[in-house]
Amino acid sequence: MIVDQEFKGKNYISSPLAKATYEECRFEQCTFENAYLDNQNFVSCEFVECNLSNSNIKHTIFNEVHFLNCKLVGLRFEHCNDFLMNLKFEDCILNLSSFYGLQLNTQQFINCSLIEVDFSEAKLQNANFKGSTLQRAIFNRTQLQKADFSKAENFSIDPEINDIKKAKFSHDNIIGLLNKHKIVVE
Repeated sequence: MIVDQEFKGKNYISSPLAKATYEECRFEQCTFENAYLDNQNFVSCEFVECNLSNSNIKHTIFNEVHFLNCKLVGLRFEHCNDFLMNLKFEDCILNLSSFYGLQLNTQQFINCSLIEVDFSEAKLQNANFKGSTLQRAIFNRTQLQKADFSKAENFSIDPEINDIKKAKFSHDNIIGLLNKHKIVVE
């Protein structure tokens, strides 16, 4: 177990991160692009300005992990160990990632780029998408009760196949619920 350590400016592409449980650790400006992070355990950790794009995160545990200003393109979070999964994303790029079927109630996606992210069959009750762009994001049989889209943009959610009870939307972005009808709102 590695506790309360700081890793700054490290490159884990050619020399992988040691297999361990990392608790209360901080990773800053580290590169994990295309790296093997499978079977790792991250508990109460913080990733700041890191690139984890296309990393293998199969069976990895993310419990109380905060990503700030990170690039996480193409990650398949549904391949992680979802037991106690709790993530927070702020100012991150998660384009082309997938959260298929995950239970992520109260999930935070603050000021993130979520272009073409797959949220199919995910449980995102009380999730917050404040300031995030969701262009071509996939919502299919997704549970979005009480989710906050009031400050999100470019989403398209079909209310007929997604549960959006008590979800929040603004007057400016309500058109995202009507896209499938191809109506014109002026």
